Amino acid sequence: MLNLLHIENIAVIQQADIAFEPGFNALTGETGAGKSIVIDALSAVLGQRTSRDLIRTGSETAFVSAAFSGVPAEVAEPFGLPGEDELLLQREIHADGRNLCRINGRPATVSQLRQLGTALLNIHGQHDGQQLLDAQQHILYLDRFGRLEPMLEQYRGAYRALAELQRRIDALRMDEAEKARRTDTLRYQIGELERAGLQRGEEEELMARRNFLRNSEKFISAVSQADYCLNGDDNGPGALSLLDQARDALSAIRHLDDGYGALSERLAAVYSETFDLADTLRDRRDSFEFSPNELDEVEGRLDRLYRLKKKYGPSVEDMLDYLDRCRAELEQITDADDTLARLEKQRAAAEKAARSEAEKLSRARREAAEDLSAQILSELTQLDMGKIRFAVDFAETELTENGADDVQFLMSANAGEDLKPIHKIASGGELARIMLAMKNVLSEQDQVGTMVFDEVDTGVSGRAAQKVAEKMARISRRKQVLCVTHLPQLAAMADTHFSVEKGERDGRTYTRVAQLDRSQRRAELARLTGGSHVTETMLSGAEELLSQAEAYRSKLG
Repeated sequence: MLNLLHIENIAVIQQADIAFEPGFNALTGETGAGKSIVIDALSAVLGQRTSRDLIRTGSETAFVSAAFSGVPAEVAEPFGLPGEDELLLQREIHADGRNLCRINGRPATVSQLRQLGTALLNIHGQHDGQQLLDAQQHILYLDRFGRLEPMLEQYRGAYRALAELQRRIDALRMDEAEKARRTDTLRYQIGELERAGLQRGEEEELMARRNFLRNSEKFISAVSQADYCLNGDDNGPGALSLLDQARDALSAIRHLDDGYGALSERLAAVYSETFDLADTLRDRRDSFEFSPNELDEVEGRLDRLYRLKKKYGPSVEDMLDYLDRCRAELEQITDADDTLARLEKQRAAAEKAARSEAEKLSRARREAAEDLSAQILSELTQLDMGKIRFAVDFAETELTENGADDVQFLMSANAGEDLKPIHKIASGGELARIMLAMKNVLSEQDQVGTMVFDEVDTGVSGRAAQKVAEKMARISRRKQVLCVTHLPQLAAMADTHFSVEKGERDGRTYTRVAQLDRSQRRAELARLTGGSHVTETMLSGAEELLSQAEAYRSKLG
């Protein structure tokens, strides 16, 4: 149940606290006073899409919080709130588009607010009735009523498997001319890449070899000079020979003094390292082997790779991967007839499985449709539409994402008239009542504790308005109801009545929300009935309306 809605800087509402009560809560007020802004604020804190335009002019932020009680554990636990039956949802909207959200003081995302809000409260707007005119929505209503979503998801799994097989079959099917053209292209590309004899990593090796060949004189000169310095030649000893002599000299006195012994060991280590270094340089010098034409050959190979890369990929590895794909595609085309036969067999089995699931879903839908029709007709009888006929029409279709059913709601508004699609029959007032009946039936399938109706009584008046008011009162005995209305019959039936009033102060428009006592309610009902010119007769009629509503509510308990 929604206990308290706190609003700051939302449109014309600078600040408001609305303490809702159990049962039937009604909000009334002049057109433009801000009744729907209350609903907008409630939608915002429940994570619905909102706009920075909602922020009151001159303010940088808007803030809404909603306190709920009696929250079922299965609703709170998925959000890390085990055992908490009271929830506080908060949302702060900034002019730069940022949103700060919290659940019981913990940071949350707008998406989390929306998921939680869906389980706490349902908002039904004045345009919801238009959804009944969209036949594509009817199958969704039916599946929700019958709780068929798991069965629908199971069917969709079979349908997606069938669609994937069909996609693969369609990809293999091509006319003979296209097949021949594609085969020639693939064979040419495969041949060109195979003749190139590509090797993974060869481009890097070639570039390194080219760098050496271009600078070979510098490499040979430097290595030769280093080798001469270390090993010497016939004209004189190198550093290695001199180090060996120094090592022998110190070795002769190492036993006479510990200090010279340490120096001798260090010199021996330097000699050993220098010996290894000289050996490595000698190997490098001896490995310098290349032909005069090798640089041209390397340049030619790199140029060929460059030209191939422009056609087949940015690197040798990419070209080899492309070659593998071409071979696989050519093999697939060559073996297309065998592959098609295998896929067609798999497709037949997948279609059989999908049709079996579709038939199960269709049978379940037809059973649910009977219950839905019976419950809606019962609801409509309570809404003074006892002569109306309502039915769910089925037509078989090809397999689609939603099964093999085309579902459409039919009705007949007058005795003797044939059943026809709702959009061809229903008036605005009838749509409002049918939608109310639909929402009430569907609400019995969920655990949402609060239902909000935003001017859903549009087009309803007189006796029908009284029936809608009575229906709202009955709903409010098992769920909390919040209703924005212009009808005195609905406002009178409420357990708690709020007035939304707009005023002006210091050149700014302000809206306040106040809970009315009985005398204030009588005056407000009179205003709803007669406008700004309230007479004693209107006040007397409002009193009678309140008394009748109280008597009706007392019967409900």
